[in-house]
Amino acid sequence: MAAFLYLGAGVGMLGLWYFSTPKTDRHIAPITKDEKPYILGMVLLDILAPTLLMFGLRSTLAANASLLNNFEIAATSLIALLLFKEAISRRLWVGIGLVTLASVLLSLEGFSSFRFSSGSLLILGASTAWGLENNFTRKLSNRTSSDIVIIKGIGSGLGSLLLALLTRETFPQVGFIVLTMLLGFVAYGLSINYYVKAQKQLGAAKTSAYYAIAPFLGVIFSFLIFRTLPMPTFWAGLVLMAAASWFLITDTISIQHTHPHKHTRIDHRSNVDDGVPVLVEYSHTHFHAHQRENEEQHDHAHPSDKDSGSADFPGGV
Repeated sequence: MAAFLYLGAGVGMLGLWYFSTPKTDRHIAPITKDEKPYILGMVLLDILAPTLLMFGLRSTLAANASLLNNFEIAATSLIALLLFKEAISRRLWVGIGLVTLASVLLSLEGFSSFRFSSGSLLILGASTAWGLENNFTRKLSNRTSSDIVIIKGIGSGLGSLLLALLTRETFPQVGFIVLTMLLGFVAYGLSINYYVKAQKQLGAAKTSAYYAIAPFLGVIFSFLIFRTLPMPTFWAGLVLMAAASWFLITDTISIQHTHPHKHTRIDHRSNVDDGVPVLVEYSHTHFHAHQRENEEQHDHAHPSDKDSGSADFPGGV
């Protein structure tokens, strides 16, 4: 199932890209030397993660599994901090702590025994693998989101399929394969495509913060489809996850405002006859976005006159 989910994502996005892209633009840039290790790591982790998830789902409620997937946010953010030196704000730290605490509660089989569920631990392992994979994907930001999903989907799908064949798993019926690939196109292909687009604007940590909403949709679908009542630990985890999501999402809210700036430049074209340059003043207004926690005081640089230009002021607007 893991194999066909990813194959559905890759093949579906390949078809969407082919039919929505003009013939002149239908080319995928060759893989560079710097990209190779991240692409290889991305593919291998996308073989490992869904495999762990599928085994974990065998012994865990779907609602629990959906909330446990939120640990991917904590894993992504911590890996982004430790390995890739992305900044993490105070709100993000609080959110990560609450996600981690909720994940521990959801992994317990009961308060009295304090034994961890093997299924829950497998899902946490999948979330950690996806957290590392998110950061690898971030390193491929020069590629289009469709490029990444096609490579990820087909590469990881074929790898998972080979693993399934080597372990002699039963080959499913054609109808199951078609439905699974369709699900993979929507839940993996389109989802990853939008996720990668967001990463290019927000970074790996903050994109995962927005993703905190997704598990709650999974919980709703679980209740509607399976109609199972979860254990008390689920409700405690739900409250903690909701609080964590509030901290994570509000951390990403930015304030946009405008303010004018006056610049002075020397216009060497003025008074050319007498050779005397004239100082010309001009002003403009532009947008800035700042994080909420930093909005009271901030500083930022503006492009110098020599770094920009226009037809009216070559090299100086």
